[in-house]
Amino acid sequence: MTTPMTIDAAVARILERGGAHVAVAAPLGLGKPNHLLNALYARFKADASRRLTLYTALSLDLPEAGSELERRFLGPFLARQFGADYPRLDYVADMKADRVPPNVRIEEFYFQSGAMMHAPRAQRDYASINYTAVARDLAEHAQLHAIVQLVAARGSAADARYSLSCNPDVTLDVLEAIAANGGMRPLVIGVVHPDLPFLGGAAEVGGGFFDGLVDGSAPAQPLFALPRNAVDVAEYAIGLHASTLVRDGGTLQIGIGALSDAIVHALLLRQRRNGDYRAAVDALRGGDAATDALVARWGGVAPFERGLYGASEMIMDGFMHLRRAGILVRRVYDDIETERALAANRAVDPQKLRGGHYLKGAFYLGSKDFYAWLRALDGEDYAGLAMSAVSDVNQLYGGRELLDAEQRRDARFFNTCMMATLLGAATSDALEDGRVVSGVGGQYNFVAMAHALAGGRSVLLLRATRKNGRSLESNVRWSYGHATIPRHLRDIYVTEYGIADLRGRSDEACVRAMLAIADARFVDDLAATAVRHGKLPRDFRVPDAWRSNTPEALAERLRVTKAAGLLPAFPFGTDFDATEQRLLPALLWFKSRVGDPRRWPSLVAALFAPRGRTDDIDLLARLDLAHPASIRERVLARLVRGAIARSRAH
Repeated sequence: MTTPMTIDAAVARILERGGAHVAVAAPLGLGKPNHLLNALYARFKADASRRLTLYTALSLDLPEAGSELERRFLGPFLARQFGADYPRLDYVADMKADRVPPNVRIEEFYFQSGAMMHAPRAQRDYASINYTAVARDLAEHAQLHAIVQLVAARGSAADARYSLSCNPDVTLDVLEAIAANGGMRPLVIGVVHPDLPFLGGAAEVGGGFFDGLVDGSAPAQPLFALPRNAVDVAEYAIGLHASTLVRDGGTLQIGIGALSDAIVHALLLRQRRNGDYRAAVDALRGGDAATDALVARWGGVAPFERGLYGASEMIMDGFMHLRRAGILVRRVYDDIETERALAANRAVDPQKLRGGHYLKGAFYLGSKDFYAWLRALDGEDYAGLAMSAVSDVNQLYGGRELLDAEQRRDARFFNTCMMATLLGAATSDALEDGRVVSGVGGQYNFVAMAHALAGGRSVLLLRATRKNGRSLESNVRWSYGHATIPRHLRDIYVTEYGIADLRGRSDEACVRAMLAIADARFVDDLAATAVRHGKLPRDFRVPDAWRSNTPEALAERLRVTKAAGLLPAFPFGTDFDATEQRLLPALLWFKSRVGDPRRWPSLVAALFAPRGRTDDIDLLARLDLAHPASIRERVLARLVRGAIARSRAH
């Protein structure tokens, strides 16, 4: 039976094991025990004679306001969403401020997106590693003394069972790798969180798995719950295009964010309102014969009959919605003959169809509603969700290759990238100046897996343009000085303007396909560059159809669908209250102008706008500006009133 311990006792045990140079690992994302990590970090900040190396990834932190108006808006929202006393990670604050002490190194293989762009020390200590290689590298180089993470518990005393819950991903793999290398098993310290969902599969372990268990109920650590995303028209278009590539009876991997939400929403429309779904898809495609043929071969637009199986490193809200809708229902079984029979529609002994799972993942992260759904799972819904080591999800090695290939038939791997080149390379994790935005994570693994699996396709999603300060830039580039996915692994790309199928095609064909889904405002320059470098013939002319790839034309194509209420701003609800939802457009209007001197006249006009409607006082009160007490607050209140009026007019 594992002995209970306090946070201070856990820190002392880790220091005793590590001595003068302590190496600790903590899981990525949700599973970090913040109070324990803060106590451990504080000991090393106070004692420069000791050294600490923390190996981790995706250290979650609360959003920070960039202006006074943002602070007034975010403060109450964050307190409601995360709790007034959410224990932020002290080392993350120090990383952002570039003040981590010299005797401490925080080595992450994945950053919260954009969080460390201006943190030189964090950029130097970043490790570029595929998700599946993290355990190997830790076992070979780190000499770990401890692994610390949040866990869930059921039962008590000798009958207690525990779950690695949100993070069996690397923990299981690294312990196995250390044992295989003949190394000393690190201490495993679990912090039992009362609200963490108890999930099974490989995540369920006995008390003997741990060297110490800490009661995580006091002090409390609210689960980090992501606010639900807004989705705009361009993102919905990407989701609709992508959804047509999903084949009934196939396998689904998706990430997180607005583009993933757009895909899930489109799949729900395909299932529940198929006529409206087909109309939206037809309006987007405009009778493009090549895309019709691609969808007929690899995807579909009909409702799902056999359903989908989910195999994704990350489990998130989207899988919950697909399960509730009766789409995520295809079960897989750990018997290759059963899988082969099911694939061939042959009869199978009912005894062999007991159990099985509809979803496998290595970690999870999501909204409050998602965590509540996980906690409430029971019966077949609970048993069919299998948490596993990341090596069991993100690769086809380890003796399961044939079984995995049968289970993951017609697999679609949907991931996002920042930029893509006309020749098919993708940039997803870093900039050409070397600065890391996020990390590779499992993206390379899934792209390579799509090429290895019969019937598998990798689909990289990106918006066609982005704002860079005051300028608009194309995300479809001729070339870029950094690549996450090399051009020889090119497969399918999707922007709001369509689908480009690049796999197995010549460079010229790839260039033409990518130009066809680029924004019309950049297509001439891109085509001219391709001609200049010999990838298009000198007599090439941009087809007229590509010139309709504009935001205005896109909005018109989806006008009927949007007017029917099928493309809501928040497809899965929102964590903002009614007042905040009314206020958001005004704040976005203000933010879009304050950073652009060319648009400052509109801000001056806002200062002298009429007082507006009487219900605007509620919006000002939400920002604590209903009764301004200083000249500064009176100016802010006037600006907000003007922004409300102008955003309402649009």
